[in-house]
Amino acid sequence: MNCLLLPTEYFSQDSAIINNLLQINHVNHVLAAKVGDTLKIGQLGGNLGTAIIEEIAARCIQLGDVQLSVVPPAKLNLTVILALPRPKVLRRLIMDMTALGVRDIILINSYRTQKSYWQSPMLSRLDEFVLEGLQQGVDSIAPRITLQKRFKPFVEDELASLITNRAIVAHPYSDLSFSQYVQQHRLAKPRQDKTLFADTNLSNSASLPSLVCIGAEGGWIDYEVELLTAQGCQAVHIGPRILRTEAAVNAILGQWLL
Repeated sequence: MNCLLLPTEYFSQDSAIINNLLQINHVNHVLAAKVGDTLKIGQLGGNLGTAIIEEIAARCIQLGDVQLSVVPPAKLNLTVILALPRPKVLRRLIMDMTALGVRDIILINSYRTQKSYWQSPMLSRLDEFVLEGLQQGVDSIAPRITLQKRFKPFVEDELASLITNRAIVAHPYSDLSFSQYVQQHRLAKPRQDKTLFADTNLSNSASLPSLVCIGAEGGWIDYEVELLTAQGCQAVHIGPRILRTEAAVNAILGQWLL
């Protein structure tokens, strides 16, 4: 944990309490913090900052001199549509996407998604995984997560309205690579405002899509790719290697951090 996030109701004026046992254990055994030490904290849905440890008990840590003056980092202008993965992988992916700053996450059914995945108790723990990701990425604003169990109706009726600045679908057998896709849109972007494009980061961000579709293990089947492309998604690959879902997610989303 790179910061400790607490619900709003755990704050009172310039004080706060920690009663989450995982967080208490982190303070005691990982940080080895003592009374008088400063902790990095944040309010879920609010600002980030610091607090001083006033008292440490077995099931509660009392904090004082709470200072929440740091605005959380901006979310990426990005929606990730992810075919529901294996339950063990789901935790890591939600944590990673949250830490990377993804704004919206849509977990969707696909041909290669096993029906049993939708009954997994992991789906009831998404808030827990989001909290882990926020504390890792030092953020306090949770992504919006929705579940879509019907692929075709969602793609045909809702997908187009979610695309604000182009969309891609990761497909290892596409002729176009993601790097080629980004380069094409970078070159096609009008450069009337030279000041704007003097900032490489702004130029790169403008060339990236606002929606990414990533399949589960085994990827999308051709029928799914056809439906996605019919709604405006461009199929791209990320190299000659076939990657696991979590490797593909991090490889693609890493482009937003460069």
